[in-house]
Amino acid sequence: MKVLVTNRKARRDYTILKTYEAGISLQGSEVKSLRRGQGSLAGSYAAIENGEVWLRGMNITPYEYGGIYNPDPKRRRKLLLHRREIKRLIGVTAVKGHTLIPLRLYLKGPLIKVELGVGKGKRMYDKRQTIKKRDAERDAAQAMKSARRR
Repeated sequence: MKVLVTNRKARRDYTILKTYEAGISLQGSEVKSLRRGQGSLAGSYAAIENGEVWLRGMNITPYEYGGIYNPDPKRRRKLLLHRREIKRLIGVTAVKGHTLIPLRLYLKGPLIKVELGVGKGKRMYDKRQTIKKRDAERDAAQAMKSARRR
């Protein structure tokens, strides 16, 4: 599994409760551009409209050899999920404060997949607590490592 694009700010800004795997509907030049790593998930989100899941705000740089047939880089893209998964997502996102965030795009065989996370926004103090916890774990690991050397 080769990761093409990651949303690095997603795990910092949101608490991820559950993840889902979805296919994505792309045009040919978008696939070529993504395989070259020319995409961005920053500021993107998934929305459910009329029983379909759409990815909005994702930027795919136009393929340089695509000519005039390159699609709009910021267009919305349809996510491919089973009907029961979409119904489950509708129920989960109905809760106030929960949203669908794309975490990464990756290759799974010849297909490009999106990892969607159901996230709840973190407040500033939550972010600080996460940083403190990570620093404490790092300090403890360093102390254990130095104790083993003695």
